Amino acid sequence: MKIDIYFILGIICAVILILGGLIYFFQHKFFFQPEKLSPDFKFAYDHLKAEEKTVETEPGVKINYLHFQITNPKGVVIYLKGNTKSIKGWGKFAIDFTRLGYEVVMMDYRGFGKSTGKRTSEGMKRDSQFIYDIVKEEFTEDKIVLYGRSLGAGFAARLAARNNPRLLILTSPLYSLLRTIHRYLPFMPAKPFLRYNMPTFQYLKEVRCPIKIIHGSDDRLVPINTAVDLSEINPELTRLYVILRAGHIDIHQFEEYHRVMEEIFGERKVFINTETTSLNYSHRK
Repeated sequence: MKIDIYFILGIICAVILILGGLIYFFQHKFFFQPEKLSPDFKFAYDHLKAEEKTVETEPGVKINYLHFQITNPKGVVIYLKGNTKSIKGWGKFAIDFTRLGYEVVMMDYRGFGKSTGKRTSEGMKRDSQFIYDIVKEEFTEDKIVLYGRSLGAGFAARLAARNNPRLLILTSPLYSLLRTIHRYLPFMPAKPFLRYNMPTFQYLKEVRCPIKIIHGSDDRLVPINTAVDLSEINPELTRLYVILRAGHIDIHQFEEYHRVMEEIFGERKVFINTETTSLNYSHRK
């Protein structure tokens, strides 16, 4: 009987080690699907004016980004994109903010587009802070809005936790990379094998600015309960918007998404008189 137990335990350990090895060595292919661009590639977008810039964030690391400019901007949006392609394709989404009177700065992560350098969790976090500091040279922080979509939500949340932007917007955000792995391998102790750490939920605990979370009700890649869980972390500062029937990659194709954006950027703080509302009423009495 003992032999059988040890044999089973041995099989379980072997399976865990094999799966752990696969997670460790191939997670970069799962989490990051970059598109490389040649150094001479020219960015061009309809109805948008973009200035391309490249900065060296540390020795051997060059980050390429676009600055979408408008006349008399109200502020600037730092856009942290998802895990696929490059700013070649993501750049067109800047129009969602320029139409509302905001300039947009959008960067390519290491190994994406024209950006170079070894991709590491901490390195990518330093790069995003480097870009934030550059933006601060032109805009005061009360004019800076952080926007993170999908994987980019983690970078945006971290920046909001360590700086003082006006606003944080997360669209289809991940709770954490670890939770993403557990969704597919629920019984796998994956944490020891995780090379990329992006705990959006932990960063939100430290955010001091208003937090807006936008999520599609039919998101199959990152379920809606993820957004609900994130919205409960810092509830006093957070508002959740659910876009009905929207999925993960098509959320911007719903008119309601753009109505939400107009509401967020045109937001006014209104005093609520508790004496003339049902705010303090109890239905049980």
